[in-house]
Amino acid sequence: MVEQADVVIAGARCAGAVAAATLARRGHHVIAVDPARFPSTTVSTHLLFAGGVAELARAGVLERVEKIGAPRLSRAFIGGPGHAAAGAFNPVDGFDYGMCVRRAPLDAALVETARDAGAEIREGHRVTGVLWENGRAVGVRVRDRSARDREEYEVRARLVVGADGRRSTIANLVGAQRPRLSHANGRACYYAYYDDPRQEWRATAAMWLTGRELGNAFPCDGGLSLVLLMPPAERAADFRGGVEAEFDRTVGMVPHLAERLEGCTRTTRVVSSAEHPSYFRRSAGPGWVLVGDAGHFKDPVTAQGIRDAVRFARLLGETVGDVLDDPAALDRATRAWERSRDAQCVLAYQWTNLLGRGDGLAYVQFQLLRALTEGPGGVRRVLDVYSRIRDPRETLALPGLIRATARALRHGAGARASVLRGAAGALLELAGHRREAERLLAAG
Repeated sequence: MVEQADVVIAGARCAGAVAAATLARRGHHVIAVDPARFPSTTVSTHLLFAGGVAELARAGVLERVEKIGAPRLSRAFIGGPGHAAAGAFNPVDGFDYGMCVRRAPLDAALVETARDAGAEIREGHRVTGVLWENGRAVGVRVRDRSARDREEYEVRARLVVGADGRRSTIANLVGAQRPRLSHANGRACYYAYYDDPRQEWRATAAMWLTGRELGNAFPCDGGLSLVLLMPPAERAADFRGGVEAEFDRTVGMVPHLAERLEGCTRTTRVVSSAEHPSYFRRSAGPGWVLVGDAGHFKDPVTAQGIRDAVRFARLLGETVGDVLDDPAALDRATRAWERSRDAQCVLAYQWTNLLGRGDGLAYVQFQLLRALTEGPGGVRRVLDVYSRIRDPRETLALPGLIRATARALRHGAGARASVLRGAAGALLELAGHRREAERLLAAG
């Protein structure tokens, strides 16, 4: 069986659903397939800062997402030994709050929005191959996982979009699986949901950094809070011996987080991700394009994934919507979209990789955050970076890093060697950032 569409999309979560909705609103016939059946969850830290909420609004999905019932996080808290600071968001397009929405209802809302826009979303269908003609992608083979004989069919299209995540089938099939730029994660991720009656924290996204341990609590929908632990990557071995017990022990290693959770009850199993390297992949080629995590992924320590998936899926739809009938113009448009995405993301990628280090640099990071947030409006300035309205290099300026390193050495008597190694590694990484960015943008 062979079908025809203007665009076929592998994956219908954040990036795939938004791309489908954007293109369908422009009158195109869009078919998106996903092996999941919605609502269903996926591994994700799912926090949005004010800039991410603004992206949901730009994509036309915020009204439906807000009906899920996640609280508006109007304040952020940053704490650690001897330090606590709280502040509000500067507005982005008028939105001065963040949100933490569980992925099952979030993704279902995005799928419903795409369907309302006129896109066809096929659940329980998986892409198994790409169709080629004269070196150009012209469609995909799809398997209906619900059919008794698991039959395959073809969808031919002017554009094939891979929105199928970090382990993208499309990236593999078009030969783009190997990253152009990559960086190993310095922290592992473990999270669970807690029944949370602490109303005084209901509008606050909170983070604590204690030594090398990083803990977070983000109120979300359903009267729950997401508790996210990001220990140094080498501590993943501790969790393999019993993830639930080690999760609870690690909460106790971040005393102020443990205090925040007094009266709260963990209600779910622990979700884990020990290895999740950051990368840029080649994301545009003849008749195909990669969007969302399929093409670019940042360490979850700065919670930028959903924001970028939504933003660049929308921009992709707006970029290619008028040139689908012209293959040469379409390929120029997807390459231009890729170059723009890389240019907009490379600084945040480098900043995230530094913050994601779980070595002795963590002590320096705490002192840097302390210095940045002690003055009037300090938390707002930090939040502006997370909302992507302030250059992250302002928070990583060399004089500030040197002062923070000196403070870390004074206050961390038992960790001075680790601090020095971490700071030296960070300086080497900073020195390579310009070359890294130039190499990435030149490759595009």
